[in-house]
Amino acid sequence: MSRALAWTTPANVREQVRRVWDSGRILSAPLSGEALFPLTLRLRRPEGAELAARFDEARQWVREWEGESQGGSGLHVEWTEVRHRQLGANRVPRCVIVPTRESALVLLRKSSEARRFDALANQTLARFPSLREWLVRRPQVLLEREDAWARVLVALDWFLTHPHSGRYMRQVDLPGVDSKFIEKHQGLLMDLQEEVQPSVRERLPVRDFASRFGLRAKPLRVHFRFLDPALYLEGLLSDLTVTVSELAALRPRVERVFITENDVNGLAFPCVPRSLVILGLGYALEPLGALPWLSSTCVYYWGDIDTHGFAILDRLRAHHPRVHSLLMDRDVLLAHTAHWVEEDKPHRGTLSRLTESEAALYEDLRHQRLGERVRLEQEHIGFRWVENTLARLSA
Repeated sequence: MSRALAWTTPANVREQVRRVWDSGRILSAPLSGEALFPLTLRLRRPEGAELAARFDEARQWVREWEGESQGGSGLHVEWTEVRHRQLGANRVPRCVIVPTRESALVLLRKSSEARRFDALANQTLARFPSLREWLVRRPQVLLEREDAWARVLVALDWFLTHPHSGRYMRQVDLPGVDSKFIEKHQGLLMDLQEEVQPSVRERLPVRDFASRFGLRAKPLRVHFRFLDPALYLEGLLSDLTVTVSELAALRPRVERVFITENDVNGLAFPCVPRSLVILGLGYALEPLGALPWLSSTCVYYWGDIDTHGFAILDRLRAHHPRVHSLLMDRDVLLAHTAHWVEEDKPHRGTLSRLTESEAALYEDLRHQRLGERVRLEQEHIGFRWVENTLARLSA
């Protein structure tokens, strides 16, 4: 066994103390009241027979510790005697004591960082005393965000004193704090808010920044196309992106609404009388629940034939139970085997709102009975299939 493995060296001790630093405990000890110092570290040292067998190595190891104890490193070395019938009594280090926080900082050359942390912590607690426990848990964050910390506190103070401003983030006008700064630090600001106002976790469990701080959220927008020239607005406008509230108020005179994941499919969608197509919502289906007129139309969903496509269909039926799937059946899938790809991260959950045939295909995909993570993206379905299917619906 090498000495490096058997006996503790000064470098080993520094590494042990560095691990305590990395945990944040050295920084936070004055705030937490933890009795971290004096910090005693036991040493692996030569004993009895080992001392005799490796006496020269042991003597060099002892000299190394003698030099450390006299070198101003801040470590205090305690010694003991190891007795051997041939070698007699020999003085060896028993343990090392780091007596104070300052000693540890000198040892690690972290005195400057600690001074800066202490100053930032004092500034923080002067304004927000309830952040003490957070600072104890996450002391390193102050040093990581040191250049921005004063502005973070300015922003936090403003948001807490203006809890329902109703402004867009861009309208928050503070010295050195713009919307880019707020966006960059919004996770941190929400963490701090939860410490200052613990009830916010129950009132607003979803960590949405605009909701948490009473800001006006960017309105959800829906991209859609009229598929019937007779429905064009002003006889001209067919392709529109509007807010959800505007689309809800529009109440278009349509009998059918198609929903497709893929934007290009929506742009290429053939003309269909008294119909429109909504493009590219993916999992973001909540806007559809705000369209009261949708329930009086026949709704078709066209997604990829994979586990996530069926998961989106299932979720859509939570808002509109009578939604039909379009081009998402077994015949379409088996007719396009040359275009199958592997799904990246398949959905594993149970879906309760699928029809019998949809559920059977979903289970085959989920359990990989047709192949490994089979996926058919909707843009790879032959356009003839699209045209023929829509022609049958319009007949």
